[in-house]
Amino acid sequence: MEPITAPDINFVTILPEAVLSLFAMALLLLNVFIPSPSEQKGYLGYLSFIGIAVTFFFVIAGWSVSPGMQSGFGGEVVQDRFALFFKGIFLIAAALTVLITDRYMHREECNHGELYPLILLATAGMMLMAAGNDLMTIFLGLELLSIALYVLAGFNRADLKSNEAGLKYLLLGAFATSFLLYGMALTYGATATTKVALIAACIARHGTITGNPLLICGMLLMAVGFSFKIAAVPFHMWTPDVYEGAPTPMTAFMAVGPKAAGFAAFVRVFTIAFPALKPDWTPLLWGLAALTMTVGNIIGLYQSNIKRMLAYSAIAHAGYALVGFTAGNTEGIAGILFYMLTYAFMNIGAFTVVILVGKKGEKNNNVGDYAGLAYKHPLLAACMAIFLFSLAGLPPTAGFVGKFYLFSSAIKGGFIWLAVIGVLNSVVSVYYYLRVIVFMYMKEPEEEFDWLTITPPIILSLTLAVLGVLTPGVVPSYLLSLAQSAIQ
Repeated sequence: MEPITAPDINFVTILPEAVLSLFAMALLLLNVFIPSPSEQKGYLGYLSFIGIAVTFFFVIAGWSVSPGMQSGFGGEVVQDRFALFFKGIFLIAAALTVLITDRYMHREECNHGELYPLILLATAGMMLMAAGNDLMTIFLGLELLSIALYVLAGFNRADLKSNEAGLKYLLLGAFATSFLLYGMALTYGATATTKVALIAACIARHGTITGNPLLICGMLLMAVGFSFKIAAVPFHMWTPDVYEGAPTPMTAFMAVGPKAAGFAAFVRVFTIAFPALKPDWTPLLWGLAALTMTVGNIIGLYQSNIKRMLAYSAIAHAGYALVGFTAGNTEGIAGILFYMLTYAFMNIGAFTVVILVGKKGEKNNNVGDYAGLAYKHPLLAACMAIFLFSLAGLPPTAGFVGKFYLFSSAIKGGFIWLAVIGVLNSVVSVYYYLRVIVFMYMKEPEEEFDWLTITPPIILSLTLAVLGVLTPGVVPSYLLSLAQSAIQ
């Protein structure tokens, strides 16, 4: 009888996730044992921000201490710079979301104490997806993320639109998850393993397996599941309704964090497990990228509600990131990392202004409601203009550098027409971004915006977002070098 050996645990590989989860559970206990009215739950937001900052410290420490890969729990999770870079993105998105949440939830009278632990647990799920080296680990991270997001989307229980958003996201999310899980099951059936690296080894060892219908179907079904999470066309139908109905801070969070987590898992699985099938999945990604950019931008032209406009914008930006994935070279993958990080700043920054301009009951969310904002609040209008310029990809913003890097990687990879489609789509998107700027600067104010209150956390959030958009746009070399080192 062979002796039973315990697997290599190595808690260091999940230290950031563990710290963040402990903070989430502590906040839940505080909410139970220190009862207070909902309008006085703001202290939970500050504690959440501290927890995120502490977790971010461990991510930075992991980056500086171990440039190589560490595995833990029998190879189920890994700590490498690819995972750590994405963990930094998730934590930045969560921190900015926490900063802008309290004022909004207080206004909408739904500032319940469970909100902040759910944000932290969703972030821990994203981090587990990025660190997952096994299909089951990635699925567990996805479920932790998704269950928290279902609740966050419908968090405003008094708002029918929020209820609708939560229900739609739950039903469609469960449907898409079944595709992902079935794809994982078929892949296991073809390779007899769920570990990402061992799947590639099995395919390399048995060359004929690349034509196995079971493996091809498994790969395609997983692509469907990941495409839903990143809101790629035609798996995007949930996005505009859920983004419009969910509480605006949660919309900002969903537009950044889960999208980046989806790309982290998508890239890791397909580049490590299925490199032998690259001739099969590259045309698939080409079509997804072109379709996602085009549909997102064209439908975005016709949106009058700014949350729906930013929802279709988020779809289009998923298409831009897919351009780098299609290229499949180091510049393309590094471009995804750079773009996901800078997108967090520009997108959450834009939604911060949407929160400030909006009124109770999600009113004042039409583009025309921004008329004359520059006359009443010039600094706030300037911030919004910076974010919109970056989303449009205009210099000297991070959005321009990110798109330039992604499209350059496509040209280097021989996908010239895909790069051309991306550039044309960027030109189209300028119209609906500039439309908001025209209303802010070239229309007479119809209201005094006297309800608009800017708190210190929101000032900090806007400041960080502006710096995160302008600094990489003017001096991109440092952040680009970090992205490149994350994939080496």
